[in-house]
Amino acid sequence: MRKQILSTLALVGVVALTAAGCSTDTADSDDVAAPGGGGGGGGDLITVGFAQTGAESGWRSANTESMNEAFSEENGFELVFNSADNDPAAQIAAVRSFINQGVDAIVIAPIVEDGWDDVLQEAQDAEIPVILEDRTVSASEDLYASWVGLDFELEGQMAGEWAAEQFTEPTNMVVLEGTTGSAPANDRAAGFDAAIEGTPIEKIDSQSGDFTRDGGKSVMEGFLQKHGADGIDLVYAHNDDMGLGAIEAIEAAGAVPGEDIKIITIDAVRDGMQALVDGKINYIVECNPLLGDAAAELVKAVLNGEEVAKTTIVEDQAFDQAAAEAALPDRTY
Repeated sequence: MRKQILSTLALVGVVALTAAGCSTDTADSDDVAAPGGGGGGGGDLITVGFAQTGAESGWRSANTESMNEAFSEENGFELVFNSADNDPAAQIAAVRSFINQGVDAIVIAPIVEDGWDDVLQEAQDAEIPVILEDRTVSASEDLYASWVGLDFELEGQMAGEWAAEQFTEPTNMVVLEGTTGSAPANDRAAGFDAAIEGTPIEKIDSQSGDFTRDGGKSVMEGFLQKHGADGIDLVYAHNDDMGLGAIEAIEAAGAVPGEDIKIITIDAVRDGMQALVDGKINYIVECNPLLGDAAAELVKAVLNGEEVAKTTIVEDQAFDQAAAEAALPDRTY
């Protein structure tokens, strides 16, 4: 898939426009829409159905808030929101509901990559354009208009390259994977594994914590029972929330996170960055959740008949303890 990297100036614009909308609060109910608007209603608003994965993490909460801000009535939209609670079947059902409602466009943050062919074809047959946000799908590119998100494989690679530089002696690593079958879990694993190939880092266990703090804690407890704190040198967590859960498990086992067991995570949400500043996490690769304005601009362009890039990738940063301490005061999510 051809990738178009947003310029630094463009990224600053997206962050500036969406910063006010970033918090850990999300809409609590599904299918919440403002009165009036498109999709068969009155007025000039563009009706957009947004199928979110759920509210499994601080990153996801910030992403939802960014989308709510961007697709506001003030910006010319009526947003029909659905949170699928990490249930792929429920998410596909929500998209079918959007099609039946006759919305003007659909935005999807797919829970998993596979299983989208039929419903995307149904949207295309109904002449409703689909924009993918955050995660990708395995379906044909012809079935959706565009995708905006992050390079998950590069995120994993950046994390793995840091690990390869730091761990030059035999190292036992456990992995807290994201949701099984999801693009970030697949790609972050592939990128990291490629980066540590040929190093003395050995992956001794790997299991999904489903991108949740509770999941990360539970899986890490299992790793500690199986291998012991002395048998684990490094944790690679596919997101901050699972890493934060791992910290709780490590501390409960009487070990010191960040010292006895090093931790690498991906996301760079405030809680994760604070843990990095506190020395409980050792390295974080960013995954920017502020994609709302970019998605909204794509929806408008597609509906206006403009040609858009098939793929737009927002660049990420990486943080050690000093960089996190410098960035944290101005962190908006």
